Amino acid sequence: MQFLSPGDEILAKTATPNKAAPKGGATADEGFVLRSLQDAHAASPRFQASDDELLTFYEQMVLIRRFEEKAGQLYGLGLIGGFCHLYIGQEAVAVGLQSALDSQRDSVITGYRDHGHMLAYGIDPKVIMAELTGRGAGISKGKGGSMHMFSVDHKFYGGHGIVGAQVPLGTGLAFAHKYREDGGVCMAYFGDGAANQGQVYEAFNMAALWQLPIVFVVENNGYAMGTAVPRGSAETHFYRRGTAFRIPGMHVNGMDVLEVRAAAEVALAHVRAGKGPVLMELQTYRYRGHSMSDPAKYRTREEVQEMREKHDPIDAARAELIERGIAEDRIKEIDKRIRAVVGEAADFAENSPEPEMSELYTDVLVESY
Repeated sequence: MQFLSPGDEILAKTATPNKAAPKGGATADEGFVLRSLQDAHAASPRFQASDDELLTFYEQMVLIRRFEEKAGQLYGLGLIGGFCHLYIGQEAVAVGLQSALDSQRDSVITGYRDHGHMLAYGIDPKVIMAELTGRGAGISKGKGGSMHMFSVDHKFYGGHGIVGAQVPLGTGLAFAHKYREDGGVCMAYFGDGAANQGQVYEAFNMAALWQLPIVFVVENNGYAMGTAVPRGSAETHFYRRGTAFRIPGMHVNGMDVLEVRAAAEVALAHVRAGKGPVLMELQTYRYRGHSMSDPAKYRTREEVQEMREKHDPIDAARAELIERGIAEDRIKEIDKRIRAVVGEAADFAENSPEPEMSELYTDVLVESY
């Protein structure tokens, strides 16, 4: 799998100026350069992180990795019911992108592989693990589970089980940001499989027409629910999918947290300047199956092993820290601390009571606005 920008790039400009474009709608074609953001990213491809910043990124990625490994263990023990989709291998995407967000005003929405995004947004691992195990102390009171976690307080809007449904919902969040003039941006994640859903393109059209503050993020892990991208997609370069709506696209190595962070800053600067949406394709890889019930027989063990050995985002960050002269003992201390945090989260979840029966009747309808 290739993690560099594809050689065959999209055309620089669209064809014919649209002089009749309505005020406040799509901008005229003059000067619209589909590759402008990619070029800006290429000019400065990696975020110039300080040692402390890189240590923070490393710690966040390790937290997600260890948390997901523990979740897999609890699923195997029968403590997590239903479906469970792990984020192992994709950690650099959520950490790199969300480290550039303002958690006080920006919103995040994703599909059902959502644990990592919540952790990357600073939400307590204990309440996430409690939610996975269906406990009353969970962030959604045990009623959301793995796929449908939600927290308005943290501006995290799910966790959605319907493939692609989070994209128009995220567009609605972006509309709310613009309507309220709160300066916020929505980051809406979806996968390479969801990229073929029709509602995604309706959302693209609306976001572009109204110049909404949203970053659409395709986490391309290569296999959707089990079908390799070339077998299921006529256009395999997902960053091109916004071309018809004049949404600039970016192709990013999603296995390098510093490259992801650098790309995030380019995209967010464009959106915060009121120039409308951006479509980012993050080339990444999941080491586990689509869900815990997927044996992933559609790929070889050798392929997965090669990705682990040559492209692992955590190993790469660790190697860079050591190259910078950070003591290995300091890195080991982070690893030790994270294992303790995850262990405490698991203990908290296992020892928390299940929701009261009365919770069945709460949060069903919005009773006041």
